[in-house]
Amino acid sequence: MTDILTTARTRVLDEGQGLDYDDLIKVLDLPDDRIPDLLALAHEVRVKWCGEEVEMEGIVSLKTGGCPEDCHFCSQSGLFESPVRSTKLDIAQLIEQARQTAKTGASEFCIVAAVKGPDEALMSQLEDAVQQIYANVDGIDVAVSVGILTPEQVARLKAVGVHRYNHNLETARSYFPEVVTTHTWEERRETMLMIKDAGIEVCCGGIIGMGETPEQRAEFAVQLAELDPHEVPLNFLDPRPGTPFGHMEVMDGKDALRAIAEKALDRGTGARGLRSIVESILLPVMFSIPDDTGTGEVIITGDSVRTGADPQLLTHEEVAEREQRSA
Repeated sequence: MTDILTTARTRVLDEGQGLDYDDLIKVLDLPDDRIPDLLALAHEVRVKWCGEEVEMEGIVSLKTGGCPEDCHFCSQSGLFESPVRSTKLDIAQLIEQARQTAKTGASEFCIVAAVKGPDEALMSQLEDAVQQIYANVDGIDVAVSVGILTPEQVARLKAVGVHRYNHNLETARSYFPEVVTTHTWEERRETMLMIKDAGIEVCCGGIIGMGETPEQRAEFAVQLAELDPHEVPLNFLDPRPGTPFGHMEVMDGKDALRAIAEKALDRGTGARGLRSIVESILLPVMFSIPDDTGTGEVIITGDSVRTGADPQLLTHEEVAEREQRSA
């Protein structure tokens, strides 16, 4: 029987084709002692098809908290007893945040809002914000993430020059009803298909470690690949107090590494930025996959607030020193 990494090397690295569902299952089932070989191959795939550069992106919340949806992982839902409370920024603040983001060397500034989809007031504010950022800040593209869209809203975002749109599928279609009940997986996918048809770059990924099976992780990878997104934000569940998933255990680091590499081998020549929020495995993740990472002035998930993010990556020695301090 041909070794799965040999198959992956030929199909993904040499031919530029992603692995299918059955082969992705084999990748996720690799023993621990094969993980270094898996990560090395994933790194080769990224370098060959995406290059060695890392894109920095700033993310700032226009509206935080108070969301009407029941995404079970999210502390910004207004339906749960989480520490996050609704706050908003104005246009002047967004322009200043975009200016500061550009100074870090980031090439993308993403405006996000905790909503199911934008109402007319938010759409008008977004249109004004995007145009004013382009008029006042040099050297940066504007991305947006404001939930489920209508065709008319997609056209309006395109008209003001939105460069990239983020809306995650979050998980496999078969598992989605266990994660969200107030809207459907199909609504999310339809929004991203409209975005793609409009010529706006697609940023679409999800969260691993929410109780899904390895088979559903492979299913999710195949479904993401069908969208062929430009960017794939790959996150791992950080259980938030007060949410329905607040009791879950953090995903095992080795399973997380398998999942990260699996996404790269699934996407072939389309392998793009995969972001991890698991600090304990930051170095092997940065070695093997991402060509995009995020920075931002304020990122809030409850008791986790990060300001003035430093875009520098850790060296091998810095990671080892941190591990010794925490041992």
